[in-house]
Amino acid sequence: MEETVGVRRVNIQRIGRSAPERVLDQVPVEEPLSISISHWFKDVEQTGSFSVTMRMPGNDRELVAGLLFAEGIVRQPSDLLELRMLGAGPPNEILAALSKEVDFETWRAERIGLLNSSCGVCGKRNREAIAQAAPIECRDRLTISASLVESLPALLSERQRGFQATGGLHAAALCTANGDIEAVFEDIGRHNALDKLIGWAFLHDALPWQDRLVFLTSRGSFELVQKAAAAGAPILATVGGPSSLAIETARDCQMTLIGFVRDARFNIYSGDWRIHSEKR
Repeated sequence: MEETVGVRRVNIQRIGRSAPERVLDQVPVEEPLSISISHWFKDVEQTGSFSVTMRMPGNDRELVAGLLFAEGIVRQPSDLLELRMLGAGPPNEILAALSKEVDFETWRAERIGLLNSSCGVCGKRNREAIAQAAPIECRDRLTISASLVESLPALLSERQRGFQATGGLHAAALCTANGDIEAVFEDIGRHNALDKLIGWAFLHDALPWQDRLVFLTSRGSFELVQKAAAAGAPILATVGGPSSLAIETARDCQMTLIGFVRDARFNIYSGDWRIHSEKR
């Protein structure tokens, strides 16, 4: 029995100070999504499996669009002709049809070479490549107040319906410099939540995010910095702390990276010029 998309009720035993009791608890749904890609190679249309990802069902089109954009496979909405759910049962298969202009074979060859030569995400060469590809300009005029950063957890909490129901979901939010939250997506995976947010903007032709900030309920990993940089976000803030590679990559990309945003405090690891304090 499901109350909302991505949430399911299960019978559990709850142990507390009183006697054990049987109750119905709400938990996030986790299911695999099989992604196939249809692309053109030498004037021949080819279709094959791309990947299988575990995710919370819902907003699958946004998830796949964001993943393809963050991977550099598609650059603009016209590159993605169709996102079609497949199968007669639960919607756990999706087909992404690419336009003839998308050189998927070259991407795949480069990706395999990168995985073999530098672990996929490791090494200075890869960070420099990300910095060159990311549409972030250190000359941008986006600045936000420290008080806005401090208010992000409370602002997002009002929009985290899945987390309120289950306590087991990550969220990714897109915010303006005035503190307005434009979109929020939740998922069991922190990468999926951000992919959904990026995919939503991609499908609405609303990238890059040159005047927006991204707030995540997770820690700041290299992959999340990479995805946010690809989307052009000048500011990335997270509830948890960042890794060393995430900090180095953010600095390479001229991105403002903020961590430990909670309890009316936070740390700035990169790009402090975009944050102004009312106390100064």
